[in-house]
Amino acid sequence: MKFTVEVDCTPEEARQFLGLPDVKPIQDAAMAKLGQHMADAVASVTPEAMLRTWLPLSPWTPAQMQEAMSNMFKVPSSTKKQESP
Repeated sequence: MKFTVEVDCTPEEARQFLGLPDVKPIQDAAMAKLGQHMADAVASVTPEAMLRTWLPLSPWTPAQMQEAMSNMFKVPSSTKKQESP
């Protein structure tokens, strides 16, 4: 003998019928907090924030900044090609 039962109800009606807790408020709060954390993380990746992290806190003179930038683009002498005589 085979019985088939078809129940037509919404997920919320099924949850209430089975006595399961409503976790929607908890999910909403968790998603709001996650969204806030993501927004904070994106704000910390701005160019200004990255420069503040990379550069020291002491104020640099324009000459020191220029020297540091030029040093970044110089080729070390050990990696330069040596010309044959």
